[in-house]
Amino acid sequence: MKLQDITNLDKEDFLGLLGLETKHPMTHRMLGTLGTFGIGLLVGAGVALLLAPKPGSELRQDLRTKLHCGCKGCEADDSEAGASTAAQ
Repeated sequence: MKLQDITNLDKEDFLGLLGLETKHPMTHRMLGTLGTFGIGLLVGAGVALLLAPKPGSELRQDLRTKLHCGCKGCEADDSEAGASTAAQ
């Protein structure tokens, strides 16, 4: 190893030569944990929809009206959406 090689080393390379590494911040671990939790949440919601006690057509209709509405205060829109899908 030449002097020029030593001067071109950055912190990670130098610590690697010693068999050490920098300590990663807690946010890296937390983001991985939250990402895994989010994926589990989505999978659980999908399984819950598949195992719902309603027939598929009713479940799809309910999902359609809730996604179309997008808010709690749309009860009037729910009755209109039910009437329009019944006409189809």
